Amino acid sequence: MECIGRLKSLGIDLMSRHQKLEIEIDSDIRKEYDKLKDKDKLRIRIVQYRKKRSLDANAYYWTLLTKFADVVGLSNPEAHNMMLRGYGQSEIFDGKAVYVTIPDTEESEKKVNNATDYHLAPTSQARLGNDGVMYRTYRLLRGSRTYDTKEMSRLIDGLITCCKEAGIPETEIVTPNEKEILKERYGINV
Repeated sequence: MECIGRLKSLGIDLMSRHQKLEIEIDSDIRKEYDKLKDKDKLRIRIVQYRKKRSLDANAYYWTLLTKFADVVGLSNPEAHNMMLRGYGQSEIFDGKAVYVTIPDTEESEKKVNNATDYHLAPTSQARLGNDGVMYRTYRLLRGSRTYDTKEMSRLIDGLITCCKEAGIPETEIVTPNEKEILKERYGINV
């Protein structure tokens, strides 16, 4: 069950000393409640609501990314990682960006540039390890599938800029229909 709502109150049961949370829900969840009310334990996850990006924005991004990758001579994963490095979002844990250190070799760099399961942005920090190997620090990036509308808008806007700089004609970057959708839904002016 997933729904939208808001936290109303937090209290403590005086007998059990357990916390009790009251939530106001925007939709009718009575059927789901009836299915789950007698279960001993439930997994509960409450996160801040963010409007999700649409599938048409995602489809447009990947279509345009493929054109860009072809023009600049990169694979789609290389081009996608390039866009995420320039216009993407850092992975954040406990309010801090996440960094990883890997060997500073051409093989590692190639693997990172073509990665699809994770996304890393190299930093200028490199150090010699105790094993005599040079290591580079990378910043962990979130995959675009986790982006909300605003974050996806920034990524698409950056890709459009790169396409224009690469010499892709505007007529190939966006159709009049796509232009209207981008302006209406995402505030992107092409």
